[in-house]
Amino acid sequence: MYVLLRQLSRIRRDADISVPKRRISAAMRHVDSGSCNGCEQELEALSNPFYDLQRYGITMVASPRHADILVVTGTVTTRMEGPLRLAYGAMPEPRIVAAIGNCAIGAGVIGEAECLVGDVSMVLPVDIRIPGCPPTPDAIASALLRALGESSTSLPR
Repeated sequence: MYVLLRQLSRIRRDADISVPKRRISAAMRHVDSGSCNGCEQELEALSNPFYDLQRYGITMVASPRHADILVVTGTVTTRMEGPLRLAYGAMPEPRIVAAIGNCAIGAGVIGEAECLVGDVSMVLPVDIRIPGCPPTPDAIASALLRALGESSTSLPR
């Protein structure tokens, strides 16, 4: 194992892969409040080796009790309004809410219907708004890192 770690260190040094200067640690909880799953696919791409958001210390967690960031996708439906408020209430302070995609930020993609509450800001205070249908993984990662104080960090390629 030690040999493999030394080889990985040498490969990173030779490839000049930048490592974030300041380590942050944040846990994200995702809630789909009524989307088409386009944003979920882009959000899932953040965990693949190409984007690798975990190298910045940002991971997905299963429980809102362990989360620092509540990531919400889709227009909020009447049936998801209650669970969304419960997830937000279970999060420890300080908490950040990120609305991902045009539906979540209220761009009116879905329209108006009796079964829809509206955008996320009608239910929860939103700190981060990431537009796009769906937004790219780069846009999502950059917005999250900016919100966590990693403004000088750019995603290396």
